[in-house]
Amino acid sequence: MDARNAAAGKVNGVALPGRRAERLDRRSFLAGSAAGLGALALGGCVTPDGMSLAEAQAVYGPVPEEKFPIPAVDVTKVDPQYFRRTVAYDTREAPGTIIVDPANYYVYRVEDGGSATRYGANVGRDGFRWSGDAYVGRKAEWATWTPPKEMIKRQPEAAVWARGMPGGLDNPLGARTLYMYQNGVYTLYTIYASSDPESIGSGVTSGCIGLLSQDMMHLYDRTPVKTKVVVLPA
Repeated sequence: MDARNAAAGKVNGVALPGRRAERLDRRSFLAGSAAGLGALALGGCVTPDGMSLAEAQAVYGPVPEEKFPIPAVDVTKVDPQYFRRTVAYDTREAPGTIIVDPANYYVYRVEDGGSATRYGANVGRDGFRWSGDAYVGRKAEWATWTPPKEMIKRQPEAAVWARGMPGGLDNPLGARTLYMYQNGVYTLYTIYASSDPESIGSGVTSGCIGLLSQDMMHLYDRTPVKTKVVVLPA
């Protein structure tokens, strides 16, 4: 929950729905033109990581077949280092393990052969970061979002959703959610889908981890319940 946005009537960095100023932008909880660039120009513009913007547009394009059609990401608003890619990754953790690196704003899914799928992420802001081992206790598509009591106490405007906000594009949890548990207890932390490209690579949430919607769906499909999650120190 971003303190910068509390005075603006936002919840966890997202404006509450109802008034125009209260529409959710999901910058802190926790879509797209090429900003004037033509398709030919995009095709010839290669990022430092080797992915052209045209390729990124394909990876992060619209997902119209979803229950709530997901718009394309404006990839010009994402630092190219945070585009999804396969990287060499040395770890003793088993393939399938999710490793969150909040210091560098990355989430890794460990693969076979000393590699990992790496995703850019937003993470907890100062004072809300945490570390340790957890596991995926449950999964949900287009989940209902219910603000914790602690959040309502800090931001009373969130009380309007005390009984839950239905899933949808305006819901802070987005299209997919992985709920993190420890010792059979929900930690109140999630890995969730963000529709705010400008939040990737920043600390804006109350401890949850946000991936671009297309990345979150990619990870979600490869992550069964009981998957180990390691959150590294920030």
